[in-house]
Amino acid sequence: MNTETNEQPAAPGHWLNRNVVLFGLTSLFSDFCHEMATAVLPQFMQAIGASVASLGFIEGSADAASSFVKLGAGYHSDKIGRRKGWTAVGYALTAAAIAVFTFAFAWPLILLGRVVGWLGRGIRGPLRDAMLADSVSQEDRGKAFGFHRAGDTAGAVVGPLAAFGLLSLATSHPGFVRALSAWLPGLRSAGDWPFRTIFLLTLIPGTLSVLTVLLTSEKRRAPNHALRFWPTLRALPGDYRTFLLAVTLFGVADFAPTLMILRASTVLEPALGVLGAARMAALLYTLRNIVYAAASFPIGALSDRFSRTRYLALGYAVAAITFLGFAFVVPSVWWFVLCFSLAGVFIAWEDTIEGVAVRDYVRTEVAGTAYGALGVANGIGDFVSSLVVGALWAWVGPTIAFGYAAAIGLAGAVLMAHVPARRAGSGG
Repeated sequence: MNTETNEQPAAPGHWLNRNVVLFGLTSLFSDFCHEMATAVLPQFMQAIGASVASLGFIEGSADAASSFVKLGAGYHSDKIGRRKGWTAVGYALTAAAIAVFTFAFAWPLILLGRVVGWLGRGIRGPLRDAMLADSVSQEDRGKAFGFHRAGDTAGAVVGPLAAFGLLSLATSHPGFVRALSAWLPGLRSAGDWPFRTIFLLTLIPGTLSVLTVLLTSEKRRAPNHALRFWPTLRALPGDYRTFLLAVTLFGVADFAPTLMILRASTVLEPALGVLGAARMAALLYTLRNIVYAAASFPIGALSDRFSRTRYLALGYAVAAITFLGFAFVVPSVWWFVLCFSLAGVFIAWEDTIEGVAVRDYVRTEVAGTAYGALGVANGIGDFVSSLVVGALWAWVGPTIAFGYAAAIGLAGAVLMAHVPARRAGSGG
């Protein structure tokens, strides 16, 4: 099927085209796939005897792999002039790698699956965004990306809800859920079979994500073999490098959300039981994603009224307060409702404003490299934060682990507040 085209972007006002709809569906199915697995992964790792430290190492390694590969993937696609093939490969890697969790009886196989899957996410992200931007006029890119984010977030809500539903069925109608994995009798006999069934079923939305991205069209571009990596990277403005330093410092505190899920499930388990706590943790994670979706637009819209870096620093401070909530917990569902809601607010603040701020510092000609550098900064932070928080939890307890995150997160907020801000649109 030939899906290359020389067509120009749609005229202003005609942004909801075939590509935009398909990319929205692609992200919906892909987030459905991996968020369905993420919602139960901490409880599954407990069931197979894996430690909290191993979970932190897995999440940090996966996030770092995803972030680091973004820079190389975006640069490579600019050189070769093609993006769609590698984008499809990225989605396929994520779908297949998550399903591998079904066969894990020890944490190293989960590490392999998570890293490979997140490498796929890193490959596809910048390439998909570039294809989406080419699909609409400049005036309508905000609408197109907003539609795509809506699809992405819908999957992040539906995935944990599907996990919650399957766990509920496993409690009330275990025979029905067992039948879903009837062709894996060796795994059905294990006590953790509800989790394995969920991992197996992620193949359905994962496969749909690959099929929908294959239906998109790609605008033909001439290869740019003269592009050089290091000179472009070295030419980034000094203020932007300081901005990346503050992002990295805060990132060293910003641990993976699976550790939040694990904290909730372990605290609530004595009152709710293993499956009950797992179900509640999945719902809390869904709440976090719903708040994230609802908060992103107003947070982004308000950023035009303030110094961008000081505004982002305020979001980092909200994160530090959230981390304190996970450090000094009250064994109540309502306490975790508050903490997960705050987690949704700060991740919306962080993701939205970090992305917006990049274009305040750089020209459009080097924006791809600048966004890749942001991915690397976040990758360093993601690796260190999840590894350290997981290790501290295992060695000295969760209070110290999340207290560390709160302290470092506050330091990142202070540094970001002192980063020179540039007026929106003044990049260069």
